[in-house]
Amino acid sequence: MKNKNIKSLAVVFVALMFTSCVKDLDVTPKDPNIITSLTVYSTPAAYKEGLAKLYATFAVSGQQGPSGQPDIAGIDEGFGNYLRQYWNAQELPTDEAVMAWNDASIKDFHWQTWAPNDVFVSAIYSRIMYTVALCNEYIRATADNTDADIKKYHAEARFIRALAYSHAIDLFGNPPFVTEADAPGAFFPKQTTRAELFTYVESELKAIENDLGAARFEYARADQGAAWTLLAKLYLNAKVYIGQDKNTECITYSNKVIAAGYTLSSKYANNFTADNNLSAEMIFPITSDGQHTQTYGGMTYLVHAQIGGSMPPAQFGVGGGWGGIRTTKALVNKFADNTGATDKRAMFWSAGQKLEINDIGQFTDGWAITKFSNLTSTGAAAPHAHPDFVDTDYPVFRLADVYLMYAEAVLRNGTGGSAANALGYVNALRQRAYGDASGNITSAQLTLDFILDERARELYWEGHRRTDLIRFGKFTTASYLWPWKGKVAEGAATQSYRDLYPIPSNDLGANPTLKQNAGY
Repeated sequence: MKNKNIKSLAVVFVALMFTSCVKDLDVTPKDPNIITSLTVYSTPAAYKEGLAKLYATFAVSGQQGPSGQPDIAGIDEGFGNYLRQYWNAQELPTDEAVMAWNDASIKDFHWQTWAPNDVFVSAIYSRIMYTVALCNEYIRATADNTDADIKKYHAEARFIRALAYSHAIDLFGNPPFVTEADAPGAFFPKQTTRAELFTYVESELKAIENDLGAARFEYARADQGAAWTLLAKLYLNAKVYIGQDKNTECITYSNKVIAAGYTLSSKYANNFTADNNLSAEMIFPITSDGQHTQTYGGMTYLVHAQIGGSMPPAQFGVGGGWGGIRTTKALVNKFADNTGATDKRAMFWSAGQKLEINDIGQFTDGWAITKFSNLTSTGAAAPHAHPDFVDTDYPVFRLADVYLMYAEAVLRNGTGGSAANALGYVNALRQRAYGDASGNITSAQLTLDFILDERARELYWEGHRRTDLIRFGKFTTASYLWPWKGKVAEGAATQSYRDLYPIPSNDLGANPTLKQNAGY
C-alpha cells in the first residue's frame, strides 16, 4: 500500500498564518475556539499533520480538493497548483512541450513572450511564497522541541522551504526573503539577491543534513538523499546562479546519493506509473492519490493533458483526455529510433499526429507523449483508482538525474569523480533503455553536447529542461532553435533577460521595496 495519504489542516494553518500577535505570550485565550500554535500542536500526531500540510503545498491548491477552499485567492485552483505551474514554467518554454489551449497567456510560455502581469508567472511565484510562509510558521513552532521525531519534522520543514527557495533562485533570481526569524505581522519583506539566496539555501541544507532521516527511511519524506540531491543540483547550476563553478561540490554530493542505496528501476516506464512508489530509483517525489489528494493540477494535469486526438484515455487509466500538451520534433529527433522499439524512452504517440507543428493550438500538430500513466507497472488499475484523479507520483529527483549530473560535472572538470565512472553511469541508463549494450557509447562520444541531449532523452517532462538549456547557454540564444521558439515557426532567438522570469507586477505594487529583474 502506498504510504502517501496527505492530510490537510484546513482552517488551522490559515488561521495560524493570519492570527495577530499579542505582546504577552503568557496570556491564555478566553475563547476556547481561538486557534494558536499551543492548541494546534497539542499532540505529537498534530505535528505530523502539520508537516503533511507543508508537503501538500506542492501537490494540492486548497483545503478540500479539488476546489472550493483555495490557499490563494485570485486564480483558479487547478491553474494555481504548485506542481502544475512549476512544470509549465520549466517545460513549456522549451523544445519538450507545447500547449494547445488558449487559457489566458499560456502560449506566451512557449513563445517566450511573457510579461510581468502574466497570471501564470504570478501563480508559481505566489505558490513559492505561500510554501515558504507556511514553513516559516512551522519552523518557529518546532524550533525548541527536543522530541526526536519532531526534531526530524523540523528538519524536513527546512528542506521543503529550501526546495521552494531553490525554485525561486532558478525562476526569479531576486525574490523577497523571509525566514522564521521575521516576526509575524505586517511588513515589507526585503528583496534578496540570487547569490545571497544561494548561500542561504546551501547553508540550510548542510545544517539539517544530520537531523534528516537516512536515505530511503520513509517513502516521500525528505531525507538525506533528497538534501544531497538538491545540493548537487544547486552546485551544478552555480555558474548561472552565482558566477562560480562548483562542479567538484556537485560530484561530492552526487557521490553521497549514489552510495546511499538507490538503484535503477529495471524498466524506465516504471518510474511514471501509478505504483512508481515501488521504484528504488525514486529519491524525492510529489505524491498523488486519486481518493485523498484530488486536484486539477499536479499529476492529474500531466496525465489528462497529455491525452488527446486518437489516444484512448482508458489506456492511461483515466476517464478522459484534455487534449493539451504534446512535444516538438526537436525532442522526437533526439532519438535515433523514435518508435520506442530500441530506446524504450521514446514514449511517443504518432497515430493521427503530425510531427510538424503548423498551429500550436491544434493538439494533433506535434507528437503526443505517453510517458505518464495512471495504471500500474503491470497494467492494472491504480490502487486508489478514480476516473478524474490519479495515483501517479511526480519524480522531483530520481537516481538517473544524479548519474547525469555526475557525468556532466566530470566533463566540466570537477574533481572527485572519474571519466570511467561517468561513462559507466551514462551507459547504465542506456543499457536499461535498450535492454542490452547495443546503445552504449564510447568515452569519445561522451561530450557535454551529448549530455544535454541525453538529459532530454532520459528526463523529458520531469521539470528540468529550462534549467538545463540555460546552463548550456541555449535557452534564449540562436545557438539552438526549436519550433515556435520566439513565436517563429522555425524558431528564433529571444532576449537573454528571459533566462529569468519577472517579479510579478502585483507584488511590485504591493511591496515598494522590490525592484524588477533587468529587461522587464
